[in-house]
Amino acid sequence: MAVRLGAASGVVMALAQIAVPLTEEHAVLTTVVVVAFAATTTSFAAAVWGWRRALVAAIVVVAGTTVLERVGTSTGLPFGEYRYTGELQPTIAGVPLAVTLAWLAMAVPAREVAARLAGPGWRRVALGAVALTAWDVMLDPQMVDEGYWVWARGGPWRDVPLSNYAGWLVSSAAVLVVLDRLLPGPGRSRPLLGLYTWWAVMQTLGFLVFFGDPLVGLVGGLCMVPLAWAAWRAELGRRPVAVPVAARPAGVRRG
Repeated sequence: MAVRLGAASGVVMALAQIAVPLTEEHAVLTTVVVVAFAATTTSFAAAVWGWRRALVAAIVVVAGTTVLERVGTSTGLPFGEYRYTGELQPTIAGVPLAVTLAWLAMAVPAREVAARLAGPGWRRVALGAVALTAWDVMLDPQMVDEGYWVWARGGPWRDVPLSNYAGWLVSSAAVLVVLDRLLPGPGRSRPLLGLYTWWAVMQTLGFLVFFGDPLVGLVGGLCMVPLAWAAWRAELGRRPVAVPVAARPAGVRRG
């Protein structure tokens, strides 16, 4: 059931994502994309960890990142000085729901990427934070160009300050530590790994072909696609676990 729900919401996400550059209703479609993305991630997580754990993780991450974004717009920490324009609706405490759902939606797939490439501990958290921040290399320029938020002093990367990415790394690491507590033992979901890969490819193609900014597509693609490729290479290269003879069902012959 969880996999079927994830697949259905994934189709909605993909169709809305493809429609964004083809229509004028960007704000509405952006919210639809992110809500469907979060639903897809949560459903695929439930297929591995069960609905209770997946929903608790979703609630904790969304609540925590809502506070994080509220603090960010009020103090400038940890990302830099920025404000939301009100284009994305609905909002919670002045923070667009789509923004906090996006943290959840990509954090779990990014963690699956890291789990294929690093063992438990700080290395996996650090690599997961890099994989999640890599997404923002393309996400933030797109959202700023759409007018969903504004940086007070601009910045060198398509009006985005470098402090934003330092803040993303630290915040992403915190989110991944929380997920390690709530969803133990990552590295078991190919659908979540596929979800990260889908976004890596689609965002890259979007900027190269539709959004008129091939530099963002090139740089962002170089940040995300190699991580996805390396994760899949590790996933497909894993040897199947041999079942001991004593553990085989009665009546099953060897050879």
